[in-house]
Formats: sequence, structure tokens, C-alpha cells
Amino acid sequence: MPRDSNATKARLLDAAFAEFAAYGIAGARVDRIAETAGANKRLIYAYFGNKEQLFDEVLRRAMEAGAESVPFDADDLPGYAGAIFDHLVARPDLMRLRLWKLLERPAATEPEAEALRRKTAQVADAQRRGKLTLGMEPADLLTMVLAAAQAWFWADEAGQPWPPERLARHRAAVVETARRISTPKAADA
Repeated sequence: MPRDSNATKARLLDAAFAEFAAYGIAGARVDRIAETAGANKRLIYAYFGNKEQLFDEVLRRAMEAGAESVPFDADDLPGYAGAIFDHLVARPDLMRLRLWKLLERPAATEPEAEALRRKTAQVADAQRRGKLTLGMEPADLLTMVLAAAQAWFWADEAGQPWPPERLARHRAAVVETARRISTPKAADA
């Protein structure tokens, strides 16, 4: 039976995602990724180059999946913050992957920088149209909304799941915070 290279690549990428989210780039082991994927370690090098390039591909895919799962709407930053919150609650491994990336490679990749430029331009446009406050620079406003959406992660209590009521309260606080910092003020008129 011939091997399905696309299926093997997908298994390797899934295994690599789990490995990088758990151990970061430096702690990840190619042997474990291959074993988890049920593939030969040499295939990682053949398909992706090296461990760092594999991480880049995992990160690129995670960014694309996040953009598809949580569409950006500059006219509704509170809704966007709530959607990010929901997405990260459902997939905390995404936040762990992002944290490892920030620790080990703090500079933005070109896809990250492009996504930020695009979103910042949309925030600036919404500000010009009076949908968002003029009290902050577009990039700063976007950063504050993203920080509010991700702040819950720092309150993790030894990996214990939060009760639904607490999640709901925290989500409401995230959305309210984003609303307060993004809503146009009387001084904006």
C-alpha cells in the first residue's frame, strides 16, 4: 500500500504542534514528534527542513486557523475580544504555543507583522469613521484589546479548569474592558 504523504505531513504537524506547545522550540524533540506521528524522523527534515522551520510552519498554520476561527472586525472590538477569549478557552494550547514563541523568538515574523499592519489599518479606518475612540493610537488600541482578551490566561490555577460561571464572568469583563477602551468618547467628536 503506498504511503499518503499528505496524511503523514498532517500527522507530523499535529504532533509538532503538541510538542512545541508543551516544550517550546528548544525543548521539543524531533524523535518524539516522529514517534507521536508514527512517522520516520527523516521525513521531518525532508518535508520541513529542520526543527526551526517545522516550528515556523506550525506557527503559520496556527495563525491561519486562528484568523479563520476568529475573524477580525475593527467595528466590533469588544466582540472580537470575546471571540478570542472563547477561542483560547477552547484551545489553551494555542496560547502556550504563542508564549513559547514570544520567549524564544520575540521578534515578529513577517506573517505576524503583516497581520498586525492589516488590523491596525482597519482600526485606523474605524477611528476615522467614528466607530472607535481617537484617544489611542490604532496599534495601541489593538494591543490593549488583545491583551484584555488574553489576560485570563495568567490567572490559571495550576491547570485546574474554571467553573462555567467564572468563565462567563471573566468573558463579560473582557468584553466590557474592550468596550470601555474602544468606544468613542465625547472628546473624539
